[in-house]
This record gives sequence, structure tokens and C-alpha cells, in this order.
Amino acid sequence: MKAKFFVTGWFNVRQELSKERRKIIGWASFLLPILIWCTVSYVPFVWHPEVLVEKVGDVDYFQEGMRIDKAIYLEELANMKQQGKKAPQGEPANPIYLPAPHEVAKAFYNAFTTPPAQKDGLWMHQSLWQSIQVIFWGFVISSLIGVPLGVLCGTYSLFARLFEPFIEFFRYLPAPAFGALMVAILGIYDGPKIAIIVIGTFFQQVLVISNTTRKLDYSLIEAAMTLGTSKWKLLTNVVIPGILPSLYVDMRILLGWAWTYLIVAELIGTSSGITLYITQQARYQHFENVYAAIFIIGFIGLGTDLILAWLGRRMFRWDKPANKE
Repeated sequence: MKAKFFVTGWFNVRQELSKERRKIIGWASFLLPILIWCTVSYVPFVWHPEVLVEKVGDVDYFQEGMRIDKAIYLEELANMKQQGKKAPQGEPANPIYLPAPHEVAKAFYNAFTTPPAQKDGLWMHQSLWQSIQVIFWGFVISSLIGVPLGVLCGTYSLFARLFEPFIEFFRYLPAPAFGALMVAILGIYDGPKIAIIVIGTFFQQVLVISNTTRKLDYSLIEAAMTLGTSKWKLLTNVVIPGILPSLYVDMRILLGWAWTYLIVAELIGTSSGITLYITQQARYQHFENVYAAIFIIGFIGLGTDLILAWLGRRMFRWDKPANKE
């Protein structure tokens, strides 16, 4: 008799957790990093390698509000006390590139309520809109070609043998390497940025979708061909309806892939969009604004994915994996 071991409760083996536990773990996945961030930011004895100078005392090169390495601060503090001079005062601080959560939250609010410091600067929402347009057009163009080609490669061996060897080669070439070439061909504005999104997603898209198409139960295709269906109807009435739920999930994943190329794409030619905003804020060491901009990209991406997942559950009610809450 074989011994059986089942793990139940929180440690289910290949079984779904209860709805309540999924919610708890889902919230914990976000709250734990925030808790670590708060600990590093607000607990004085955790890291804090620098000191924020509040009063300079008699140290001639100290300035109020400057951050100084803790070892240097302690050395100057000891020197002032030894010489009987006025000692500086400060509080433990992390480097300027790691702002506290409340500073990022304040920057996030100000980005949408306070006009840009530069006269020709853009609001954060204007920068975001530029980036969203680049992502949208890049992904649409990629999908208009990649999805049909992927379905054809997954259905017909002719197309797979004709296109996939080259695509397998090309997908290893880094999309940013084509930046200079795209600028020469398409100019310095949005054209090369969209092209980089297309290059970064198209080749992966074809391979992912062709692989999904091959997973369709061949008995369905065999039955349709036995009944004498045409090649066009085989695609439109059998293959595409059969893979549609999985194809939808693939597109959600590939859309996230497109976002990962955004920052590099927007640095090509004339910098624009959220990348320009991040670059400008980093130049003036406003890192709380940099974090706010990075987080808004994550919020938009996650929000978009949640909406698409919600739509998928309603469009493909018959598909069990797509309807997991």
C-alpha cells in the first residue's frame, strides 16, 4: 500500500486556496515590501548610512539639509567637541536615492496638482499619455502581423518551417540595438519608439502564439478535415475559436512585455513621455518624483491587466483556467 501525503490548508499541493486566503496572500504580496520599505526608512538603527544635517555648528563645510556620510559626521562631531567648539546636529538618514514612503506619496500627489517647474515641461499625466500612445500603437502593429502569423505557424507546417527559423534567430537580437537604424529610417520622434516596441514584442509574439496553437487538440482539426472543411474555415471555425481563451491570456502577458521596452524606446531620438519626466527629475535629484513615476507605470500596467482578466472571465465563461477568481 502506497503512503499518501496530502498538504491541506495554507499549503495545498496543486489545489486552489480558498477565496479568503487568496485575498489575504494577495494583499500580503504588496504589504510586505511596503513594510520592509517603511522599516528601512523610519527605523533609525536599520541601515541609515548617512546623517541629515540640521544644524551645522562650527563645521565650515556643513550646510543645513545636506546629507553626509555617517563616519565623516561622527569624525567632525568628535573634532568639534575636542576643540570645544559648537557641535553639529543631525539625524540618521538614508541616501537621497531612497526617499521615504510619505515623500513618494506626496510627490505622487504633487505631480498631478502642481504645474511643472520648467515652462516647457509637461505634467505627469501628459507624459503618461505620450507613453501610452507609444505602447498602444507598437502593440497594435505587432499584433496585427504577429497574431495571424503565429496562428498560421502553429497550424501549418509550411509556415512554421518558412518563418520560425528566422524568427528564432531574430528574437535573440536586442531591440534597442536597432535604435540608431530606426532613427535614420523613421526620424527622431515617435516612429522609432513605436518600432522598438514592435521589434521587442513581434518575434516573441509569433513564437508564443504558434506554441499555443499547437496545443489545440488535434482530434478537432482531424475531425474538421475529415468532414471536408476548407482551409479558411478550418482556421476561422475550428482553430481560432479553440485557442481563443489561451490566445487572450497570451496577449495579456505580451502586453506586459511591451511595457518593459518603454523606457529604452523613449530614450531613442527625442526623449519623450514618462521617460523624459523620470530623466528630468533624476537630473535634479528629485528621486521621490522618480519613484512616483515608476510606481504609476506599475499601477497602470497592473490595473490594465486586472481589467483584461475581468473581461476574459466574462468573455470565456466556459474556460475553467480563465475563470479562476
